[in-house]
Amino acid sequence: MRALRLALAQMNPTVGDTDGNADIMLGLIERAREQGADLIAFPELAITGYPPEDLLFKRQFLADARSATERVIRASQGIAVIVGTPDLRDGTTAIAPYPNPVHGRLYNAAAVGFDGELVDLYHKIFLPNYGVFDEERYFESGDECPVYTLKGVKVGVNVCEDIWYDAGPTTVQRAAGAEVIVNINASPYHRDKGGEREAMLAKRAKDHRAFIAYVNTVGGQDELVFDGQSLVLAPDGRTVARGPQFAEGLIVVDVDADEVGGPRLEGTLIEANLDAIGRPTFFHLSDANGNGATASDIATALEAPMEPLTEVYTALVIGTRDYVRKSGFRGAVIGLSGGIDSALTTAIAADALGPEQVTCYFMPSQYTEDQSRGDSVKLIENLGVHMVTIPIKGLFDHYLEELAPLFGGRAPDTAEENLQARIRGNLLMAISNKFGSIVLTTGNKSEMATGYATLYGDMAGGFAVIKDAPKTLVQQLSRHRNVMAGREVIPESIIVRPPTAELRPDQKDEDSLPPYAVLDEILKAYVEDDLSVDEMLAAGMPSDAVAQTIRLVDRSEYKRRQAPPGIKITRRNFGRDRRLPIVNRYQPT
Repeated sequence: MRALRLALAQMNPTVGDTDGNADIMLGLIERAREQGADLIAFPELAITGYPPEDLLFKRQFLADARSATERVIRASQGIAVIVGTPDLRDGTTAIAPYPNPVHGRLYNAAAVGFDGELVDLYHKIFLPNYGVFDEERYFESGDECPVYTLKGVKVGVNVCEDIWYDAGPTTVQRAAGAEVIVNINASPYHRDKGGEREAMLAKRAKDHRAFIAYVNTVGGQDELVFDGQSLVLAPDGRTVARGPQFAEGLIVVDVDADEVGGPRLEGTLIEANLDAIGRPTFFHLSDANGNGATASDIATALEAPMEPLTEVYTALVIGTRDYVRKSGFRGAVIGLSGGIDSALTTAIAADALGPEQVTCYFMPSQYTEDQSRGDSVKLIENLGVHMVTIPIKGLFDHYLEELAPLFGGRAPDTAEENLQARIRGNLLMAISNKFGSIVLTTGNKSEMATGYATLYGDMAGGFAVIKDAPKTLVQQLSRHRNVMAGREVIPESIIVRPPTAELRPDQKDEDSLPPYAVLDEILKAYVEDDLSVDEMLAAGMPSDAVAQTIRLVDRSEYKRRQAPPGIKITRRNFGRDRRLPIVNRYQPT
């Protein structure tokens, strides 16, 4: 048996905190060494946090990242260490396609250390430049596919996107004799991503007949959430280890290289043009009787994936927690309306930060119904958060009085409706400024899509918790939160109540929008799937609702550009994923 003990360090780095991230790594290296690991792998760009974006244009930042990487490498006594880090190679060639003030060639790298020395730096070959990714803005592609011999086992190392291609660096490394492939990642979450990822890795393991060890980062960074769920798969495609979702952990597993055999490839991989991918290189770290520590048998983690709605809810909690805490806010304030969106946002915030760190402000106007007040009281009692009531009727009346000379002779319309939302937003922002708590906005994806939201009103705030959750998903998550608790947390009366903004008498959302079940189906087709009008009509979507929805979406881009960031949970969110010009006369037909 040629055993290799792997440790996958599923950690939550903070972007820009190179020293703090290195400190976390040093503690994990010690834990891995105590458990007899021969190799520990950290996520992609774990030294800098992911994504570092234009911090990569700062030469001092890159120097700090290099110093932090060197600290981690020096700790690799008796254990191989793989660290995600940027690697700047000085020279006169600017980074393509953009000039870069660091004046060199920058790579998304995996630093490999052993016995306190830097052995090699692998450079990521396939750079994603779609969806949330902009790696071609910063990095150049590598052209080498290294294989490292550790305890007599041949190990290939590559980075994230490199494993997603049928024929890629893994193919070159396997053809060069690699028996174990370690792939380090910062793979953002969206619904169902974990299952897709695991299916892809199972195919890679089977096609290459090799062990695949996949380590992923965890935690929130701006709009992105990383779900962890690191994996080890056997040559037959079986998952032999799976880390937790949305939680840090050290996943330790033994693999037996004798299960692999010679450098075999399946199907078309045999005919792949390996020279076009990169050339193999070889490094010797230790032989079969090397310096690897020994320890007693370990319990290999095989965490079960979460139920789908639990997974989405947990992503929203983690994204909120990390955004607020990593940004340095003391707590959160929320405008509580008595509706389902603010109720779910409050529940998420209480779970993320603790109920003592959340304060809700109920701001009734003359249009606010008694049910809204009663439901809000039930909610905050169920969650244990504090609520303050600030009536806005007097302020609203005063505004109308001051505006009367300008508005005279014009019938009330959305100007007066939006004024109420702006008074509430103004109050919340004043409270945020005074007490240092962040305002969490409560708008959902259906509202953001159609512009059914008020600029400088309910859109005013620092973070939009459910910005990427369509209304129908908000309803599902609210019911599921109660199921998770085993009791009523979000009152059923809130969940079943017809949605209303309560900005005029007897107002209902469906006065202005198609029914949400219809609207959300159209929005997914148009926003996420880019279907044409004809394709939507062929799928049975009502023509009047399709036309109305497209018109609302297209004319609301200027609003979305001014909205706060929010957590990505769908395949395509507003923000990093979907980027359209604000001034745009294209009209789908």
